[in-house]
Amino acid sequence: MLTVGASTIDREIRATVKLGNNVELHGQSLFLTKDFHSQQQLPIVDATGKNELAAFCAKGSLKNIDVEGKIVICQIGSEGTEEMGQEVKNNGGTAMIVLNYQPGGYTTFAYAHVLPASYLSYRDGLVLKDYLSSTQSPTATISFQGTLIGKSSQTAPRIASFSARGPSLQSPGILKPDIIGPGVDILSAWGVSIDNATKPFKIESGTSMSCPHLSGVAALIKSAHPDWSPAAIKSAIMTTAYTFDLNNNPISTEKNVSATVFDMGSGHVDASRALHPGLVYDIEPDDYIPYLCGLGYSEQQVRFIVQRKVNCSRGITSKPEVELNYPTFFVTLLYTGDQMTYTRTVTNVGRPFSTYFSKVSSPEGVAVKVVPSVMRFKEVKEKASYTVTFTRLDENVTRSSNVGQGSLVWYSIGDDGYKVVSTIVVVFV
Repeated sequence: MLTVGASTIDREIRATVKLGNNVELHGQSLFLTKDFHSQQQLPIVDATGKNELAAFCAKGSLKNIDVEGKIVICQIGSEGTEEMGQEVKNNGGTAMIVLNYQPGGYTTFAYAHVLPASYLSYRDGLVLKDYLSSTQSPTATISFQGTLIGKSSQTAPRIASFSARGPSLQSPGILKPDIIGPGVDILSAWGVSIDNATKPFKIESGTSMSCPHLSGVAALIKSAHPDWSPAAIKSAIMTTAYTFDLNNNPISTEKNVSATVFDMGSGHVDASRALHPGLVYDIEPDDYIPYLCGLGYSEQQVRFIVQRKVNCSRGITSKPEVELNYPTFFVTLLYTGDQMTYTRTVTNVGRPFSTYFSKVSSPEGVAVKVVPSVMRFKEVKEKASYTVTFTRLDENVTRSSNVGQGSLVWYSIGDDGYKVVSTIVVVFV
């Protein structure tokens, strides 16, 4: 089981709003037409300032508002954009600008519309509002550029606003999510035609889009390595992920702040690197039994899961995640000098006669010791174990948060240049 968060991609279906003061705001839209005169400035009506229903362009809310021949500004809400646009259209409006809500931040969507429209980010919505307050006769137009790849006005990948965040409530010692993958404006096969005219394809967003991406990556790895276990495949995906966007900046959230491990887990999936991870953290099915017992499940519940008798008296009753051979480290340190030691076992799936060196990026206020610091393998599928000890330093250390982030990297020198990254999270209680 892989827990997947959603990220944006470096493609947008651009619909640019050009204001009367020549400021351009790049939004998105699936609506494309040659009949809309994008060079002609039209008057703007801000429905968001009229009343609660009109703000969302709800059905029947614009009948007493003069929107004839104008561009109407609507706030995204529970109404679908097609229903909002239909309300604008029914009352004579020519086009629509959809504003994102604050929690949505920079995440915008290429929605289908029934009239010319553009979906703007929350920040661009504020720019638009400033323009409206600066003039008595605001105007705008919308131009449609179609699909742009690699020229996104917003950096990618970025964490989507709807993507659920960690930590895990059921098992706090396991870092969640595990990974992020493309989940915004994904061109998808669909069961039926949306407009009864085109082929059954649709643009969709959600973790329901990012999960199929990761399922596909897992299938790709399985086809290349049919003898790998699900845990090995999961490890390959997590330890080869990247944490920088296409502009070589740290991956950010919809609020344009650097993403944390609770936003993106190990990082963004890299399908090519995941095929050749160098080392994997494998887990045998029986290893999960003491883990489940340690989480507090009864023997009857665990037996229902594994379909055979179990003895939880031999299970782990404290900090069960410590013993699980997971590709990440989640540590809780209570006081100065408090220590936790983790043991991990890796399997060489790279080349024979390879050597791996450890490199630690320690969380602020934590000493990290890896033993041994160098691992040598003679054969493929050879296993090796190491321990990591985390020690909390002086409590007077100034911390910006009660959560520290770091990483342990095993890297090889040579033509392959494997880089096996395990994310470290330390919680200071």
